[in-house]
Amino acid sequence: MAIEVFNRYEKKFLIDTKVYEDIQEKLLDHMILDEYNKNHDFYTISNIYYDTKDNFLIRNSLSKPKYKEKLRLRAYGIPQNNEKIYLEIKKKVCGAVNKRRTTLILHEAYDFVSTGIKPEIKDYMNHQVINEIEYILKIYDLEPKVYLAYDRKAMFCKDNRDLRITFDTNIRTRRYDLKLEDGNHGEPLLEKGKWLMEVKAGKSIPLWLSEMLSQYKIFSSSFSKYGEEYQKMLLKNMTKKGGGEQCSNHYSMPAQSAPRYQYQVQY
Repeated sequence: MAIEVFNRYEKKFLIDTKVYEDIQEKLLDHMILDEYNKNHDFYTISNIYYDTKDNFLIRNSLSKPKYKEKLRLRAYGIPQNNEKIYLEIKKKVCGAVNKRRTTLILHEAYDFVSTGIKPEIKDYMNHQVINEIEYILKIYDLEPKVYLAYDRKAMFCKDNRDLRITFDTNIRTRRYDLKLEDGNHGEPLLEKGKWLMEVKAGKSIPLWLSEMLSQYKIFSSSFSKYGEEYQKMLLKNMTKKGGGEQCSNHYSMPAQSAPRYQYQVQY
């Protein structure tokens, strides 16, 4: 059974192709490739991110609060309407990432998010996560906002399966065709030759990895794929309008957008 609950810390690094090519072979001295990557250079992950009409969730995320959350659909490759996918809640609390997901048939996920009505529980679903998503749908009026896909190579540490490193390339996004089955096309998010490397671990990373990052001068950065897309969208809209009110704070939290309360994170 696939893991449906993750608790970990994540560090993100923007690197160029030269660094990627140099370190991936060295990493394999300590790590093994994801099962799918053993036969394929990369696998594709596609997502639909949900947000309120006024983009409260991403604006709140970019304001760097102690607690933030996202809801997204995730599939591997391009799914059909009757195939299984994941509906996920991703939360970050004081730097710690908690991801909770349930398997659903794609059309079940669409119906659940659009109506707020739970699907009939089946053996492939996580009942607890279904309840948590139902709660989120009650406190936020969500709609599909962004399609985001990328090609990934993933590795696991030989000695510690909690340590995982991923490399994402060809990150593309769109704000149209907001269905996973509509294809994985979109506009590039990063400039050519840039990669997103993520280190996902418990509270610490091994010394050999720390030394490798230092050797190649790889420094962590605050980076969110959805956040980066949102900021680029704002900039594009401002450019179309000829600048406009550039002093306004796009990340301020209007009182009417925030829910009255938030549930406690369960570990």
